[in-house]
Amino acid sequence: MYYPAVAALEPDDIRLLCDEYLQNNYIDPSDCERLGVKRGLRNADGTGVLAGLTNVSNVVGYDTQPDGKIVPIPGRLIYRGIDIDTLVQEADTHDRFMFEETVWLLLFGSLPDRKLLQRFCKLLDDHRELPRGFADDMIMNSPSPNIMNKMSRSVLAMYSYDEQAEDRSLANILRQSINLIAELPTMMVNAYQIKRRVYDRESMYFHLPIAGQSTAEHILSTYRPDQKFTHEEARLLDLCLLVHADHGGGNCSTFTCRVLSSSGTDTYAAISAAIGALKGPKHGGANLKVMHQLDYILKNVSVNADDDEVREFLRKILRKEAGDGSGLIYGIGHAVYTLSDPRAQILKSHAKDLAYQKGFEREYNMLCAIERLAPQVFAEEHHGPKKVCANVDLFSGLIYRMLGLSEDLYTPLFAIARVPGWCAHRVEEVMFANRIIRPAYKYLGDPQPYITLDERAPHETVG
Repeated sequence: MYYPAVAALEPDDIRLLCDEYLQNNYIDPSDCERLGVKRGLRNADGTGVLAGLTNVSNVVGYDTQPDGKIVPIPGRLIYRGIDIDTLVQEADTHDRFMFEETVWLLLFGSLPDRKLLQRFCKLLDDHRELPRGFADDMIMNSPSPNIMNKMSRSVLAMYSYDEQAEDRSLANILRQSINLIAELPTMMVNAYQIKRRVYDRESMYFHLPIAGQSTAEHILSTYRPDQKFTHEEARLLDLCLLVHADHGGGNCSTFTCRVLSSSGTDTYAAISAAIGALKGPKHGGANLKVMHQLDYILKNVSVNADDDEVREFLRKILRKEAGDGSGLIYGIGHAVYTLSDPRAQILKSHAKDLAYQKGFEREYNMLCAIERLAPQVFAEEHHGPKKVCANVDLFSGLIYRMLGLSEDLYTPLFAIARVPGWCAHRVEEVMFANRIIRPAYKYLGDPQPYITLDERAPHETVG
């Protein structure tokens, strides 16, 4: 087992530090409403505070009436003016991999013709390999139990391999973006393989990229020991990448990227920070929470549980009488979508056939039951006006499980899908915003006198 050398503190020292903080610090969340603070950068009606302008994508979950009333509507996700349902329909109708075309669309705002798309796919294909010595020095010599942290560090380390790392011209940021979009899947798989050997004590496999593969095919062929996969499996993974590719400028990780970009920092620092933001269980880590909760529910309800039994168990979770004590039904609810999340509907419809082929009927049917029943239970328990619906995380984790992908990769796959969106927003921030993002915080501290060191009373917790 690999143990990182991180300095520890004695229990008495930890207690002293925690007691000192808790004795002198408290913020009442209710003060936010009293002082007009937009907690979470949200308005009182749940809508996001407008912080910028973008052409990249739009997230639609409600209509605002002339009187200001918010009216829920079926959700839409629009990439550069094109609904993702249209992109998915194109993929299904012509049996195509669409992620690479989506990358081009997000970065440049146009649809490439066949020749240009082929050239772009070849460009990504040619840049999948990492710089010479990078995997050994930056990944294998410093393994991590969490792949997201390793990916974030690897992206940051690319700065040392780029002689133009600080160049903020359009041409250079686009070059860096394309390299990162191509290389991040390779970083992920390499980080996972060394994690298997060091932390899981299992064999690791390193495969070179195969020319001519899509991003989804590249991931499966380098991840699996035998490099074998079906066309249907790769298409389903490609679909996951497509629906995760961007989600407006205000989501946590994209806004993180834009905040850093507004400061004038380099591409690697901005994208590395976005990966760190996505790692959180309230953001990109939610799909893993969904699967853990799904396993827990299946263990605690009847094999043929009817709606009444499932509904009552969900009620217990909301009441913190079951589950992890959070009171959350993971995969349900979204900041913008109210009636439906289009990404969830796409993944739900495309996951069904594979679920029944591979023996995941019970898992799939339970997720459908949760999608159907959780909004009812939420309304009954919370008696609030806000409507909730299933979000993309409800079904993405099951798809990754059906594809035989390790749970270690659920959130990293989200990052691979989202890096084109991050890069598109970074370009936009650098080229057009040209102002550092700097919101304000209301200071609540009270004046206190300065007492000289010799006059201070001894702490009761010391000694």
